[in-house]
Amino acid sequence: MRKKILFILLFSLLVLLGACSASEMDIESSEDKAMAPESEASNEVGTEGESEEVANDSSSGKSKKTTPAVSVQRMIIHKAILSVNVKELDKAQSNIQKKVEQYGGYIVESNVYQEDDQTSSGTMIVRVPEENFEKFLLEAEGEAAKVLERNVTGQDVTEQYVDLESRVRSKRAVEERLLDFMSKAQKTEDLLKISEDLAQVQEEIEVMVGKMKYLENQTSFSTIEISMYENRVVVPEIDSKELNTWEKTKKQFATSTNSLLSAASAFIVFFIGNLPVLLILSVIGFGVYWFIRRRLNEQKKG
Repeated sequence: MRKKILFILLFSLLVLLGACSASEMDIESSEDKAMAPESEASNEVGTEGESEEVANDSSSGKSKKTTPAVSVQRMIIHKAILSVNVKELDKAQSNIQKKVEQYGGYIVESNVYQEDDQTSSGTMIVRVPEENFEKFLLEAEGEAAKVLERNVTGQDVTEQYVDLESRVRSKRAVEERLLDFMSKAQKTEDLLKISEDLAQVQEEIEVMVGKMKYLENQTSFSTIEISMYENRVVVPEIDSKELNTWEKTKKQFATSTNSLLSAASAFIVFFIGNLPVLLILSVIGFGVYWFIRRRLNEQKKG
């Protein structure tokens, strides 16, 4: 009986020990299973990150290889003001005109001012291609005896031109959409509204295109304003033709004779015209004289 009880106790103890070990193993296995997804996820994230980095590196490498650096050509409006002294104004203007034609430019304005016999000046406004700007300026200075002023300015309009170009592209896209809407519109009201919008957009495009053409013209040709001054000493020449001695003598004789005749004529006119008055004054004067003389004679006798 005792042996049976001991056997039962040992058996139950073994069963309990086995159950505890099995539960511990189940817990460990469950913990391992719970940890496994996290590691897998982390591995997946790592691989995805690495793949993304590789992809980014490859894409950046491709973009670097396929997208070259875009170099924008600068658009500069050059203008020069040149003031010089020249020996011969006509010759200097003629030489500058020839150089303008030689470099493919044109003359905008040309003036000559004659102040007096010793001073004359002239101004020229010319436009030459941008690539010949410096060459022409140096050769124009070569025509001068002395350079009084040299002023060169440049205005960068690249950003303005690029902005206009971008705006024109946007307006072209709007124009295409409006044309598409117009082709599909069925109501008269819709057609009128689209037509008004289209006309406004096209007008804006024309204005912007006109500004772009102006900037292109200003940057493709440079403007040079040249002021030239000539100071010369004039030596007068003796011209016998302008003496006219005999003619001047006859003129002076006629002038003096006319003066005498005019004086004689004036005296005659005065004397004859005032003869009655002169006779009366003469009689009165003679009477006064006779009376005074008689009184003086009587005083002497008395």
